[in-house]
Amino acid sequence: MSKRLRHFTLQKLVREKTIRTQEALAAELAKKGIETTQVTLSRDLRELAIVKTSEGYQERAAVVRTSTSLSNLTHVLHEFLRESRVAQNLVVLKTNPGSANAVALALDTANLPEIVGTIAGDDTIFIAASDLPSAHQLEQKLANL
Repeated sequence: MSKRLRHFTLQKLVREKTIRTQEALAAELAKKGIETTQVTLSRDLRELAIVKTSEGYQERAAVVRTSTSLSNLTHVLHEFLRESRVAQNLVVLKTNPGSANAVALALDTANLPEIVGTIAGDDTIFIAASDLPSAHQLEQKLANL
């Protein structure tokens, strides 16, 4: 198995799945027919700048983008958010008049995994989550920012 294919597959896995341990990464690679040792996997992760986070393994560049985006989202929410409520798989945010688009843009840029999409009006944003538990998780995450 070539190193290039192993690297490509590793990058694809961490982009598409939440994987929290090296053992799980090795198992996912094995499912794709790529057997590897822990030493080789550690070296590959270092070479590809894939880091372990509380959300699982991620590419370092994605972590940096996400932290910058989350910082912006936190600022925008503190500035403009007035209220949030869950309605089935939707999280409905009420903002100051004229601020919904700025908040929706910050939400979209933050790439939060719970968000399927957003629709913004003048002072209201509908955030679609995949299901009710994800909507509650998202509302809690936003409240904690």
